[in-house]
Amino acid sequence: MDDYDAQPDRKPPPGPELSPAQLEADEFDLNAGLSGLAGIVAGACGVDEMLRQVAQFAVQAIPGADGAGVTLIYPHDADSGDELRIQAWSVTADFVQTIDTLQYDKLGEGPCITCIQTRRPAVSGSLGSDRRWPRFGGSVARMGVHSVLALPLTVGDRVVGSINSYARSKDAFTEHAVQLGSQFAGPAAVSVYNSQVLANTQLRTTQLQQALRSRAVIDQAIGIIRSRSGATAQEAFDRLTRISQREHIKLADVAEQLVDEAVRRARARQ
Repeated sequence: MDDYDAQPDRKPPPGPELSPAQLEADEFDLNAGLSGLAGIVAGACGVDEMLRQVAQFAVQAIPGADGAGVTLIYPHDADSGDELRIQAWSVTADFVQTIDTLQYDKLGEGPCITCIQTRRPAVSGSLGSDRRWPRFGGSVARMGVHSVLALPLTVGDRVVGSINSYARSKDAFTEHAVQLGSQFAGPAAVSVYNSQVLANTQLRTTQLQQALRSRAVIDQAIGIIRSRSGATAQEAFDRLTRISQREHIKLADVAEQLVDEAVRRARARQ
């Protein structure tokens, strides 16, 4: 398997040839992780919890991983040259949280960012000497973590996030691990993307419902002003707007206050 970015100028020492039993065990773990992915029901949990579950299944599926994190990015950032914007991420261990915070919030460099930009897996077996991320690699190596496998999560031609697997030992992620990780990343990307689409749809639905409720209250307030003053609809709306600007209150809140006041007066007259 050649379609990944290995650490430049580093040839990892030859590892022991995997026995049929070990290959079978790795295949079993991969299938268990994929089965776990298939069991995640979109919408049954929040995005953060879904990402946490995907990260846990990644540790199970990828040989050599001591911990993993799954990152979700804003859709438009995958195809732009803008700085990477993280929508959400979740991890399986505290040390992964520390590493990814360093990568995203402090340094702006690291394997996740690279694999999202190149759309190829990124592998390092000695982070302390990896010239691709000089600040990140040295800091992580001092934490006692020396290997990383970062896998882009792609759906069609869109990158929606990444899986970052870390190991404390050097050269933990062989070509075999990259191959199994890539097999896991495909279905994982679909799960992450579906969750992202569902969350965005729910947000837009909520916003639309709020807008419709606000519009209804504003229309009621306009009707009250017109009944009291004989103003046109536009004149009544302009009056609400002036109050909103003067009092620094949202237009919908001004309208709601006016409607509530009218209701209280009507009840008092009964």
